Amino acid sequence: MLKLADRAAQIKSFHVMALVEQAAQLEAQGRDIIHLEVGEPDFPTPANVVAAGVAAMQEGKTRYTAALGLPALRQAISDFYQSRLGVSVAPDRIMITPGASGAIGLVSGLLFNAGDGVLLSDPGYPCNDNFLHLVGALPQRVAVSEATQFQLTDELVQQHWRDNTRGVWLASPSNPTGTLIPLAEMKKIKWRAEQAGTALIVDEIYHCLSYEQEPQTVLSWPDAGNNVFVLNSFSKYFNMTGWRLGWLVAPQCHIPALERMAQNFYLSAPTVAQHAALEAFSDTSIGIYEERRATLAKRRDFLLAALPKLGIRVPVAPQGAFYIYCDIAELGIGSFEFCQKLLNSAGVAVTPGIDFGEHRAERYIRIAYTADESRLAQAVDRIAHFIKPYQ
Repeated sequence: MLKLADRAAQIKSFHVMALVEQAAQLEAQGRDIIHLEVGEPDFPTPANVVAAGVAAMQEGKTRYTAALGLPALRQAISDFYQSRLGVSVAPDRIMITPGASGAIGLVSGLLFNAGDGVLLSDPGYPCNDNFLHLVGALPQRVAVSEATQFQLTDELVQQHWRDNTRGVWLASPSNPTGTLIPLAEMKKIKWRAEQAGTALIVDEIYHCLSYEQEPQTVLSWPDAGNNVFVLNSFSKYFNMTGWRLGWLVAPQCHIPALERMAQNFYLSAPTVAQHAALEAFSDTSIGIYEERRATLAKRRDFLLAALPKLGIRVPVAPQGAFYIYCDIAELGIGSFEFCQKLLNSAGVAVTPGIDFGEHRAERYIRIAYTADESRLAQAVDRIAHFIKPYQ
């Protein structure tokens, strides 16, 4: 038998994918399934953005771009930081990647050697761990709770820092909880990492999907320094999941090394997607995205009012993204079993907490409000009937 690399066994499938397969089988049997499990907006890519992509293909704009991406798109992102956030980010610090995953891979390869530790929250986005495993680095998951909005704090970073810690990885808003890290707290963490000569990586993939306040970015500090790396994506706010396009903002001094890596790892991000993404920054597109953000806020508010009435506790109200992290401990059933039975009995698909970490994961589920409000109301009704025997 061929012996595989150890890392192949370390990387496991999401539990939710088994639920997705079950849901597909049930739908093939004629069952109506309400999908609240996958982290993908239900909104289509705006028609004008699609048209820009089609036009690019018709005009023959299908060859490789430079590894850093289209200069016009890098400039458009720079302009967006200035117009939307009032933050100056030079375009030569921005590189276009194949989805945010491409940026995660580049950062992991740039910063970490085998045996290096990286502090991350538990719960958190699990793919980060797997990219670290790919380069031999060690995820150092820190248990977080509602007491800190399910986020790392400077105090927790200090408590869990180890001799081999070489970086801190944050997400604001986060997946799966939708919570934010106050910029003042993030600045403390950034300073601590800087003093240790280590990196701060900030996932801002959902940062334009915030509700109580305008989006905020770690890049708003003039002294962001040479240790801060920001990941972002066209998937969530811009509704371009299948186009596979993201970006990375890095200190200028590290761009040459990142460019060399990109040239070797994937040559360039998808060309047609880059041309389409230029249209994503038009006034027409931004108007559409802002309407959709308001729709997501209404959906969130609907669920925040409805779920507690069912006896499902929401420990922390999400401030962004499109997820609600729910505590089902009082029902006396583990998260994966709950999700399986809810799907099969009631036709509602949600994600088990065990997909996002280990800390008390069996007591949580994640609901993605990626369906219209009428479907959410149906889901709430179905959940209410499903959990009655457990109450």
